[in-house]
Amino acid sequence: MTRAQAIVFEAPQRLSVQTLELKPFEANDLEVQVGFSGVSTGTERLLWDGTMPPFPGLGYPLVPGYETVGTVVRIADSSGGGVADSAGTPAAGSAPIALADQVFVPGSYSFQSVRNIFGGAGSRLIVPHDRVVRVAPELGPKAVLLALAATSYHTISLGGGREPMIAPDLIVGHGVMGRLLARITLALGLPAPTVWETQAARREGAIGYVVLDPKDDTRRDYRAIYDVSGDTSILNRLIACLAPGGEVVLAGFYKSDLSFAFAPAFMREAQIRVAAQWKKHDLLAVTTLVESGALSLEGLITHTFHPGKAREAYEIAFGDVQCLKMMIDWRV
Repeated sequence: MTRAQAIVFEAPQRLSVQTLELKPFEANDLEVQVGFSGVSTGTERLLWDGTMPPFPGLGYPLVPGYETVGTVVRIADSSGGGVADSAGTPAAGSAPIALADQVFVPGSYSFQSVRNIFGGAGSRLIVPHDRVVRVAPELGPKAVLLALAATSYHTISLGGGREPMIAPDLIVGHGVMGRLLARITLALGLPAPTVWETQAARREGAIGYVVLDPKDDTRRDYRAIYDVSGDTSILNRLIACLAPGGEVVLAGFYKSDLSFAFAPAFMREAQIRVAAQWKKHDLLAVTTLVESGALSLEGLITHTFHPGKAREAYEIAFGDVQCLKMMIDWRV
């Protein structure tokens, strides 16, 4: 029987660190010793405060987390990965995972007797071989950002299935997601977007694009507005800033229904698109962008806590405007 520590939300705003039994190790599984996991200020905030909309598998107690990086310490014989160390650092997805590889894990179903939503905030994880992505060791803890980067990439590259891609010329929100959207836009060789941010403390840190207080922006001809504010009341304001035929992309996570006034949207023939979960190819694409140097993840992780201070970590992550990204350090 294998056990590991995990962060458990026992109920809304009730947290503990518990030693839990891991699921049985099966063919095609990997065991990952976790180095770091990230705290999501979108979905995890809603799980923390109990405002998550109906969601498959939702319930308490649960283990959150889908931003985990660690080291492969065991591989099932039938996984194709063998037991020898890998030579060099192959491109993401180009070779079987090997022992001692550094990998990104987007959540797991590792823990028994609790719900795994999303099951990544633990000291050890057991996951299928094809769920992880190898990352360069030198990326280190910054690899926890790959899920958000993949979400951002998916939001832009999906483009509603149209060509040419309609990239954001306005991004609403300059948290981690907004910064990644802006950086990925530039990394793809697309024009620099404008970013809105209401919090003065978060207007710093732009590289190659402009961040404005929304009240200082008089432009009303944006072709594509990407909202990552999570503000359920914002649609009317954004529609008023669209060019005819423009698009609002809902790239955040919203805890209640959104609505909008029909007449202004009708006059502009506004389009509204919801960006869903990233896919494996998005994760591979951003990993390649990062490892090539085209996309920087520098300056986004602002706080790091050990599991013993998990409650304080979550409260800061969700309540301190200075905290862009909170990371949990699982190393002994």
